[in-house]
Amino acid sequence: MTTPVQQNVRPTDEALKALSDSFESKQPQDVLAYALKQYAPNIILACSFGAEDVVLLDMIHKINPRTKLFYLDTDFLFKETHEVRDRLIAKYGLRPEQVIQAKSLLTPEQQAAQHGEALWSRNPDQCCQLRKIDPLTRVLNGYAAWITGIRRDQAPTRANAGFVEWDQKFPLVKFNPLAKWKSEDVWAYIKVHEVPYNELHDRHYPSIGCTHCTAPVMPGEDPRSGRWKNFAKTECGLHK
Repeated sequence: MTTPVQQNVRPTDEALKALSDSFESKQPQDVLAYALKQYAPNIILACSFGAEDVVLLDMIHKINPRTKLFYLDTDFLFKETHEVRDRLIAKYGLRPEQVIQAKSLLTPEQQAAQHGEALWSRNPDQCCQLRKIDPLTRVLNGYAAWITGIRRDQAPTRANAGFVEWDQKFPLVKFNPLAKWKSEDVWAYIKVHEVPYNELHDRHYPSIGCTHCTAPVMPGEDPRSGRWKNFAKTECGLHK
């Protein structure tokens, strides 16, 4: 039996590790049920409308359909991302107040005026800071916990992800219910439960971000090699 942690109290590392370890033999739905029972309504789903996130949305809807989600609208999202967003809102009957659009304080034009044209092609870290990390920080302020679609096998930087962690960067409790799943598990769930997904996944886009910084990935290539191609960068900075 899992031991509850108090909202608005920073759990000890030992308590979080013990809690995370207790989920190793359980299912993602068990992690979500605990997270939502413990932290609702002060918990939110980070949703990029990728494969992992739509799975989590479906699971969450069956546990607590009032749960909120947010997405980072960088102003450079694919039209297919907006389309799957709309299909998910319709399928799950999400109310406007449940779907939070987080945007940069700068329009693309203002960013270009202040930092030069095509910042993403010269300094993608700064572009991500302005259009992703800063908006994320504003969204998470006031929440006690957030839920992400991180999987351990997505990248070396995620290999040690726990089911429950303390997010030092933001700071709040972070739940990664799919940490142990493989890509095959995600897609099996999508097919069985008929979850709407981004059509770009059918066109060799395993990981989908902004139009300027996402490219198709051919079979056999690293699934994240299509993100920030020609840069050493592999993370936008949200999960460091």
